Amino acid sequence: MLQVARLAPRQLGESRDLVAAFVRAQMNADGGFRDRAGASDLYYTVFGLDALVALQEPAPAAEAAAFLDTCTAALPSELVGLACLARGWAAIKRPLAADTRDRIIAGIEAHRTPDGGYATTTGAQHGNAYGAFLAVGAYDDLDVEVPQPSRILASLQSLRTPDGGYANVPGVPAGLSTATAAAIVVNHRLGGPSDRSAGMWLLNHCHQRGGFFASAATPIPDLLSTATSLHALAALQIPTAGVRESCLDFIDSLWTNRGGFYGSWADDAIDVEYTYYALLALGHLSLDAA
Repeated sequence: MLQVARLAPRQLGESRDLVAAFVRAQMNADGGFRDRAGASDLYYTVFGLDALVALQEPAPAAEAAAFLDTCTAALPSELVGLACLARGWAAIKRPLAADTRDRIIAGIEAHRTPDGGYATTTGAQHGNAYGAFLAVGAYDDLDVEVPQPSRILASLQSLRTPDGGYANVPGVPAGLSTATAAAIVVNHRLGGPSDRSAGMWLLNHCHQRGGFFASAATPIPDLLSTATSLHALAALQIPTAGVRESCLDFIDSLWTNRGGFYGSWADDAIDVEYTYYALLALGHLSLDAA
């Protein structure tokens, strides 16, 4: 993702410095990045660090390391937090001690489900697409081989929906854009068969004014669905030139002169999470222009 997100400055042009200033301003004195309430948060810290990398700005590694040390000492129990720890340390290029790495891995494996996948909560019977995406990404960030990849792929297939997408739980009639994108990306990363029909399902969820819907029942597009859909379509090598201009217009409609991006037309706050998703989407749209 970051490799593509680094292309975003091509589209930002003169606004690039304003976006970088916004991201830097979101770091608190303790080295963590602010959530929407202003508190330092591990999840938002990962997006802040990755946004700086995407903007090719030097990361404040020493300050971030101090915050990550605090989070590592407490060691989150949930999969999102564990994956964020792995990503955060990788973002500032600080290797983990073997015992710390092993503790994170043990926490990740506690989220393994009987069907071979990963769930975002412990004790689940079925894996979900988001859990698989987080676990595989964490193993990559830890530079550790993903265990039993064929079982993860089998778990993802149980999430396929009758309409051609993927959901986060088995047995539902309609897919979600984020779950479909996550399944496509994990499938691609683990060497599964190319699922172009799921990619076409994603393309069918692009709004006529640009941006991608979270689901067929969602009335407006959002940046999370847009960025992850474009990333998944790139993994499948499905051209998106036909939606490029409208998606650029959609992203531009969410930008503010404070440097950050809203998550959707209904959003009333800007943060580093959606600013990173804007950078990822712009990076992919920059490739379409090449």
